[in-house]
Amino acid sequence: MNLFPAIDLKDGRVVRLVKGEFSTAHQVAGDAVETARAFRAAGAGWVHMVDLDGARSGKRQNGAIVAAVAASGLSVQLGGGIRSMAGLEAAFSLGVRRAVIGSAAVADPGFVKQAVERFGPERIAVGLDVRGRSVRTAGWEADSGLDWLDFARKMESLGAATLIFTDIDTDGTLSGPPFEKLALLQKTVKCDIIASGGVSSNEDLANLAKMGLYGAIVGKAYYAGRVDLARAVREVQT
Repeated sequence: MNLFPAIDLKDGRVVRLVKGEFSTAHQVAGDAVETARAFRAAGAGWVHMVDLDGARSGKRQNGAIVAAVAASGLSVQLGGGIRSMAGLEAAFSLGVRRAVIGSAAVADPGFVKQAVERFGPERIAVGLDVRGRSVRTAGWEADSGLDWLDFARKMESLGAATLIFTDIDTDGTLSGPPFEKLALLQKTVKCDIIASGGVSSNEDLANLAKMGLYGAIVGKAYYAGRVDLARAVREVQT
């Protein structure tokens, strides 16, 4: 399983949120590039970055920081504010290896198809951000009204090969991943699935790996000292 330690950016700072609420944002690290170097020193090959300002506004806000992290040697998976082909091109120009389409996949599903056809399925992921059974957009603040499994099937039919599933109700809570929902998603689509939200320990990561998932994002648990990233790399990273 691939490990994706996370860097969320807001106003140029490395922050974490609880259940996606912007009002809960609190700084968890001093410098994004130094944080990325620590990830790499622990053996990680990827970093999952979210431009929270971009997710809210639809405009890239922290591009210089993303580019600096990409130059550190890690493969960057970037989400937040990517809502057009020009936005994708801009993200890739920063050195991003994989771009995450979230809100735009809901508003314009055809954009996902075009993105996959132009850049290849390995460079595009779709963010499946779920509260209850509904897909959320605009930095998780808006309810799309779409059923999450129907949406996953639709994205797969359009050529998406990677889904990042975030259970908003567990994100940032250290309460454990939503194993049942992840298993249901595995039965519903054949896409590579990256689990996000709720990871609280190395044991959680081991259990996600046993499910045969493609990847898992580690955020708050790392910053809270609950996950030993170097140990996780040794035990579960492929």
